[in-house]
Amino acid sequence: MAGRLPPFRSQWKMPMNVLIVFAHPERQSLNGALLDCAIGALEEQGHTVRVSDLYAMRWKAAADRADFPDLAEGERLRVASASAQAFAAHDLTDDVRAEQEKLLWADTVILQFPLWWFTMPAILKGWVDRVYACGFAYGVGEHSDRRWGDRYGEGVMAGKRAMLVVTTGGWAEHYSPRGINGPIDDLLFPINHGILFYPGFTVLPPFVAYRVDRLDDRAFATVAAALRTRMQALGTIAPIAYRRQNDGDYRIPAMELKPGLEKPGATGFALHVD
Repeated sequence: MAGRLPPFRSQWKMPMNVLIVFAHPERQSLNGALLDCAIGALEEQGHTVRVSDLYAMRWKAAADRADFPDLAEGERLRVASASAQAFAAHDLTDDVRAEQEKLLWADTVILQFPLWWFTMPAILKGWVDRVYACGFAYGVGEHSDRRWGDRYGEGVMAGKRAMLVVTTGGWAEHYSPRGINGPIDDLLFPINHGILFYPGFTVLPPFVAYRVDRLDDRAFATVAAALRTRMQALGTIAPIAYRRQNDGDYRIPAMELKPGLEKPGATGFALHVD
């Protein structure tokens, strides 16, 4: 079938460069303890780890005129075009360029955050808004009747892995296929598919810890052990089999999945997983 990912084969060589983008306001928290657990497990395997602790960095979350100092006074701000011009001219702000350099350095990127109101905290979304500049993470590649840019499996992050480490206060059952909050894979799809797969990352299944506000020491030890196991498998675990945009499964430029490629009864997000 066109667009199908080949059978997964690990191609990673040890050690890896791993960037963890951490978005929790309290370092002395369960999230902070899980971050330490992940760092320790990765470093034990010889990986090099860098952490962008967004709250500690006092990361500026809002994309606004301050991001484009060369924009003429009185000129209307069009974020995408201003971003493209600043990226091409090497005029992005220092904080944004530093994070882009970390992304280019990394073999694997981990976004770690608590699930707040069914998505990532605003500070992490603001990191994406500003760091994913036009010309860097989007707006790249040929746009024609054959391809529609380098995205969804292609792009500047192609060849790199990425995954989410997520905590939530709800029960696993609340996020099950019949759970009232909706399936966790559906809730995370806009992040996994739209923020990670879009610029080219190979996306690994997320690590999700549930009922974290009620974990006692024994339960935390179980979660920490599971996270360590996941970190040990970072280079070998099979990725989510998202369909690549330009490999034949989609009609271009409409970008609709061609009829007959989906599993019987599949709709919505499930259409884009082969």
